Order: sequence, then structure tokens, then C-alpha cells
Amino acid sequence: MHSNQQLEVKETKKQPQVAATPSWYATIWRWHFYAGFIFAPFLIILAITGGIYLFKPQIEEWLYRDAITIQAQSEKWTATQQIEAVKNAYPTANITSYSPSTMQDRATEIKVIENGESKSIYVNPYNGQVTGEVNNDQRFMVIIKELHGELMIGKTGDRLVELASCWAVILIVTGIYLWWPRGNRSLFGTLIPRFSNGKRIFWRDIHVVTGIWLSGLILILIFTGLPWSGVWGEAIQKISTATNTGRPAALSAPPQSTIPTKDIAEVSWATEQVPVPNSLQEGTVTIPIENAIKILEEKSLDNDYTISLPRGDTGVYTVSIRPKKPEGQATLHIDQYSSEVLTDIRFSDYGPLAKAISIGIALHEGRYFGLANQLLCLFVCIGIVFIAVSGLIMWWKRKPKGKLGAPAAPNSTTVSKTLVLIIIAFSLFFPLVGISLIVVLLFDWLLLNRLPKLKQWIG
Repeated sequence: MHSNQQLEVKETKKQPQVAATPSWYATIWRWHFYAGFIFAPFLIILAITGGIYLFKPQIEEWLYRDAITIQAQSEKWTATQQIEAVKNAYPTANITSYSPSTMQDRATEIKVIENGESKSIYVNPYNGQVTGEVNNDQRFMVIIKELHGELMIGKTGDRLVELASCWAVILIVTGIYLWWPRGNRSLFGTLIPRFSNGKRIFWRDIHVVTGIWLSGLILILIFTGLPWSGVWGEAIQKISTATNTGRPAALSAPPQSTIPTKDIAEVSWATEQVPVPNSLQEGTVTIPIENAIKILEEKSLDNDYTISLPRGDTGVYTVSIRPKKPEGQATLHIDQYSSEVLTDIRFSDYGPLAKAISIGIALHEGRYFGLANQLLCLFVCIGIVFIAVSGLIMWWKRKPKGKLGAPAAPNSTTVSKTLVLIIIAFSLFFPLVGISLIVVLLFDWLLLNRLPKLKQWIG
């Protein structure tokens, strides 16, 4: 009797430890599994397409070398003369923008709309000869960008990419928690992979150790890419660019349209939402494009620019300067009749958050410090593929035959206050995560309990 009482006391003391730790660990591992299983294919696609897009300058230089490369000569035609040459070659096309090359042996790029298609026409600036054309919708890097940003399925794809990116953050956070050393652990398996302990241990270490070493860089890559997303990105764009100032315009209050600048020109991220001002119709003759070029020279702005031509009677010349380093960015709107500068926004006019995000975007695209930036981001992309693929291999090797093999549900339904706060924080910061978490919880807690066969198959 006495021994039975002692046994009961011992079991009572052990119960809190058995219930508390597995509940935490099982819940987090289950979330980590679900997120990885569902979003690993998306992350692999994002990593591969992102790794390719990093080298856009080099790839396009090679793909379109016959159209882009010319022989340097002494004197160039004016911008107007080059545009007229394109009009003569494409009489039914509408000229939309002019981009001169900063290199002497490269052609000018003039974009047009012809029969509803956007084309880049390359012109030899020394003789006006058209050296080639490229359908912009069919450009290799445009296809890669659409795959990377929206999986080539439009708005739905954009939301899926954003959701995958947000859940990648959760994967990293939960992965660090699952990895965190408890008790005495060796460096091998914690910070150094083990190569001679069997295939399961090998793939486990490749997954865990690679994830730990790259977690910080992956988070940077995610957060510098999210500003393009449709929900989180648009919200942060409105917040961060609300404090943009801009330099004094010729008119204290130039008439504004409701059209955002991104709808008429390719400009820097921080000025995409700036309303396009209207030209005052005080004249009937549009100024030549050389007037806009002269303004850039007078302001000593970078010569790597694109000028979008006015659209309609109230349209403006929109100048976009987007050098490799965002510190040289500028967006100008110029009255098409009077040459007055209606909007002039530089990097120094951005708010603190817009400056940080603009630098982050340049890092994300591999532009900020040249080839080294590209190679560093490529290294991270390759790491993401290794982590995702090794996770899938781990699952395949451990899953029971005929079952999904998800981690077991927690023994206790009690949820830690800390875990609740983490859930709320993620849901508020990432709205799509909040919605998906509700779906996951409903599936995990309600549906599975009512479908025993499904619950048994999931594991």
C-alpha cells in the first residue's frame, strides 16, 4: 500500500513535465510541418526564379546582343531625330518612352505600343537605324519576373507568393525554436552537419544546419521582397511614402490627377504612388524632349534615365532615374507646354522607412554592390532550395506507408499565453497569415476530430 502511494506521488509529479513540454513542442513542430509541406514548392520556385532574375543585366545583354550592341561613332542624333526614325519605321505605333544608353557602343531603347503590344525598339543613336525589336510581354526576364512575383496567374498568384513569403518567416522562427539546443549538444548536428551517421541524419542536418546559418540572410531577402506584394506591400508603401516631401515646384500647387505615377511610367518604388500632375494647357505646342533632357543636365542628375512621353493634352514628361544605388534616384514630372518642373522627388526627399526599403530593394535585386551582391543573393537562393528539398526528403523518409506522416497533435489542448501572443503578433503584422492560421486551426481542431479516417491518414 505504501509503495503504491509512493508510485502515485511520483506519477503526479511527472505529469506536468510530460504535458507541458510536448504541448509546446508538438504544436510548433506541427505548424512547421504544415507550413513546410504546403509552401516548400512555392519557395523552391521563388528561389530559382529569383536566382535567375538577379542576373537580368547580364542575361539580357547576351540574349539581345545583336540588337543592343553597335559600333561607337563620333556624333549622335538628337532624341527627337531618333524618335522620328522609329515613327517612320513603325507608323502605326504610339511612342511611350525614350531611354538612351550610358555606354557609347549600346543602342537607344524606345518603347512603343503597336496593335496593343508593348515593344522595345533599339535604335543606333549615330545614324537612326533600327537595330532590332523585342516584344516586352515575351521577354525571358519578364516571364521570370511574372513567375517570381505572381506565378503567372495574376492577382491570385501574387497573394500565394505573399502568403508563402510570410509563412517562410514562420518556418524560420519555428525552425529556430525546434533547433534550439536543449541539454548537452555537440557542435555536430547543431552547427556542423554529420555526414557519416546515415542518410536520415545527413538530410536532417543539411536541413537544420543550413537553415540556421542562413536564417538571417533569408529573413532579409524576404522582407526586402515583400514591399512588392499586393496586401502587405501596398500597405507598407502607403505608410512609408506618406512622408515623402519633394522639392519646391514652379507652381506652389500644380493641378493633380488621380493617376499614380506607376500607371504611366516605370519609376522607383518610393514614388509609384505619387499622383501625376497635369500640364497647364497654356500652349498648343508640346516642347521637344530635348527640353526635358536639358533640365536633367542643369540639375546634374544621373544620365541613366528614362523619359516617358506625355499622354493626352494634360499629360506630362515623366523622368525616371533609377541607378544601381537608390541614393541617386529621382522622379520628375515636367509640363509638356512650359517646361516647368511640376514634381521633383529625390532619394533625400524620402521618409526614413522609404529610404530603408529602397536600399533593401536594391539589395534584393542584387544591384547595390555589383557582382558580389548578385552572388551573395544567389548563394541564399541556393540555400533556400537546399533547405526546402532536404525538408521534403526528410518527410519522405520518415512518413509511414500509406499516411501523410504529420507530427502528432499535442497531448494537451492548453495553449501557452506566449504562443497566443505570437499568433496574434504574426496575424496583425501579416494579414494573410492571420486568415490562413484560422483555416489551419479550423482544419486541425474541428475537421480532423470529426473525420477519424482522415485524422489517421494525416498521422
